Amino acid sequence: MLVPNPPLGVFLHWLGGLASASFYVPYRRVKKWSWETYWLVGGFFSWIIAPWFLAFVMTRNVAQVLHETPASSLFWTYTFGVLWGLGGLTFGLTMRYLGMSLGMAVALGYTAVFGTLMPPIFRGEFRSEVLGTSSGRIILVGVVVCLLGIIFAGMAGISKEKEMSGEQKRAAIKEFDLKRGLLVATFSGIMSACFAYGLAAGDPIKALSVKYGTSPIWQGLPALIVVLLGGFTTNFIWCVILNVRTAQVINTFPRKSAETSPIERMSRSSNLSRMPLLRKWL
Repeated sequence: MLVPNPPLGVFLHWLGGLASASFYVPYRRVKKWSWETYWLVGGFFSWIIAPWFLAFVMTRNVAQVLHETPASSLFWTYTFGVLWGLGGLTFGLTMRYLGMSLGMAVALGYTAVFGTLMPPIFRGEFRSEVLGTSSGRIILVGVVVCLLGIIFAGMAGISKEKEMSGEQKRAAIKEFDLKRGLLVATFSGIMSACFAYGLAAGDPIKALSVKYGTSPIWQGLPALIVVLLGGFTTNFIWCVILNVRTAQVINTFPRKSAETSPIERMSRSSNLSRMPLLRKWL
């Protein structure tokens, strides 16, 4: 059994938040790469290499654990990972249509609500573990506050949209679109919450890992392998599609002509290769 340690929990939560907020920093060193290229490379390290490495170091017999896991558990854990990948892809669109402050509030608010409530519902423990305990009821109050925050943020966005002219909207956010942004943020938030569902579906994996001698604190790592594999699948398919489309655009670009200098051609070709095709195709 794990002994409760609130200070350690707060520290780990802070550390996770710091890592999540700074993961994009290394991408500034690869400015000549298109988004779909560096996102795929970073995703391969984050969603494939890192979880396998940590699982092999911190857990016991990870390959055997996954081999003995029931097929239904593997299927649902992987499927929820795929859906979580869709949430991650559309999260960028939320920022595009709503901006950072409103987009983050709405998308992450939905993620917190659905990610908190659905796992106990999935396990059939909502009545006993949430409604039936004081801690569960406190969490439920927090979820209600979160929902109220989403409502107030949406109302503030509607009010702001009515007060701003078209030029002001474009100056603040080039492609500001409240209705589309709220729809995308809702989809992104719900899909992103599937990460929690995947971990809940991976309970048999955790139990087997503990059975083979893994410390309870690290029992979720083998399940994390399967969830992240699902997320990587979604992102891999989308990034490959974008790379193919980028290559097609470059191949159809006008060939060398007397009117353009070599420097101009190189500049235009570089700009094409870095074209954010996600914006063009969605």
